[in-house]
Parts: sequence; C-alpha cells; structure tokens
Amino acid sequence: MRVVVTGASGFIGGHLVHALTGQGHDVVPVDVNGPDRCDLATGDLTALAGADVVLHLAGRPGVRASWGDGAAAAWRDNVTATERLLAACAATRPRFVLASSSSVYGSADRPCAEDDPIDPRSPYAASKAEAERLAHKAAANGLPVVILRYFSVYGPGQRPDMAFHRFIEAALDGSPAPLYGDGAQSRSFTYVGDVVDATVRAAGTPLPPGTVLNIGHPTTTSLRDALDRIADLLGTPAPTVAKDVAPGDVARTWAGTTRAAELLGWTATTGLDDGLAAQIDWHRGRRRA
Repeated sequence: MRVVVTGASGFIGGHLVHALTGQGHDVVPVDVNGPDRCDLATGDLTALAGADVVLHLAGRPGVRASWGDGAAAAWRDNVTATERLLAACAATRPRFVLASSSSVYGSADRPCAEDDPIDPRSPYAASKAEAERLAHKAAANGLPVVILRYFSVYGPGQRPDMAFHRFIEAALDGSPAPLYGDGAQSRSFTYVGDVVDATVRAAGTPLPPGTVLNIGHPTTTSLRDALDRIADLLGTPAPTVAKDVAPGDVARTWAGTTRAAELLGWTATTGLDDGLAAQIDWHRGRRRA
C-alpha cells in the first residue's frame, strides 16, 4: 500500500511513519521540515500521485499559540492546506484520513460522542472545525474521508511546548515549568502508540465517507494528578510556576470511544503510568546521547 503521511517529521507523524514502514508499506513522508520540504498551503502536491491512502497529520498545533498573530497561521496551515489536499485527491480518491482534535468539542461534562455538537473556543479549535467541514464536503462528493479526533497525545518524542514534556524536563532540571491555571483541568491523555495503532487501522479499514472517530483514552485525568505521577516515577517533583489560565483552555476533555471500538476494533490500552514511564525513558535517553 502506498501511503502519503503529511506532518511526517512531527511527533505523531514520525511514530506513524516508523510503524507503517515496519509493516512493509511504501511510505511517502511529506513535511515542511523534512528533507523534501513541502509547504502544503502553497507548494507542489505531486507527492500525492499514486497514493492509496493519505494520512493528513500536518498542521499548526497549539491552542495558546493560535491567538493574535497566530490565528492567521493556524488558518493557513490547518484550513488552506487541508482544502488544497482534498482538492488534489478529488480525482484519484485515495482513502483520506484527517487528523483533527478534541478541542473542537470545547469543555466536556461527560464523555464526548462524535455526534455531539461542537463548541470550538480558540482559533486553533475553529481551524480544526473548519478543516472537518471541508472534509465532510469532500466526503459528500465521493472522497472516502475519515476524521480522527485525537485527544491530548503524549509519549516519546512529544513536542517541547506540550505539558508532559515541560513537566518532565522541569523535574530533571529542577527548573520550574509553567502551570496554566490551578492544575484541576483534566484531559483524556492518550499514548502515542495507541494513537498510531488507531490511525493505521483507519488507513486499512473501509468506512463510510465522513466517519468521525474519537481517538482518546476513556479516562480523564487532572494535570495535578499527572504531576503527582511524574513525581512518583522520577522520585522528585516537577517544580512549577503559576500562570493564568490560557485563553481557550477548556476545563476538561473526555473521550467517548464506543464508535472506534465498534468500527476499528480499537481502544486505548496504555495506562498513564506506563505511558509516562516510556516518555521519561525517552527524555533520559536524550540526555545520555
């Protein structure tokens, strides 16, 4: 199977390329930071030629970074780029998997189901919601699109701006990391290996065009609880410095995963302690290198 992976040099994309290559697939990595640099919003999309599957993970991440001047960049990289990719696939109709985000739901008071109303509360979340709208439009025109809403992915290789990366580095260095809000906000933290497993399954499973799937751990955990777990695993707490709640930062995300279990036979299997231990090993390994 010829698989194009956009965002191939990113956190999740790198793990995904490794998994697909290990399974013997012909993988075409596409990334603005890769060796064959491609800006999906303006660049040449000939890499899509002959693709059986397009896994579109590229985009501009981050709720906090999407305010102010960041809003235009989020729209460009998450909406304009997606629109161009969908248009380029219209004729050949590869299976198209769009990586979206749990942020489109807003804050959850119960496990979110895919048919629940969305409530994006940041420019980033709005850009993801618009990318989904474009994907549904393409699905209505016959493109076999699947939308995966990822929930708070963590694990080895996590981006430096993400919470667990900052907290683990803070504990190892003894230098405080920012803690936005009081730490009571909770997330369905989902291990990257589980996310890759779900994405590979979506790439190989015929699903109705426009299917939306939550890809998240069904347990929601507070940041304070996660900090305590990191401290237990490292034997030392992560020092933090209090910051105001970031604009658009929701109180809780909570993944309802019944549909993913039914359609993909998938559920997250990695508990938070095991996943954090793997990420801590990666951080320590970087320091030894």
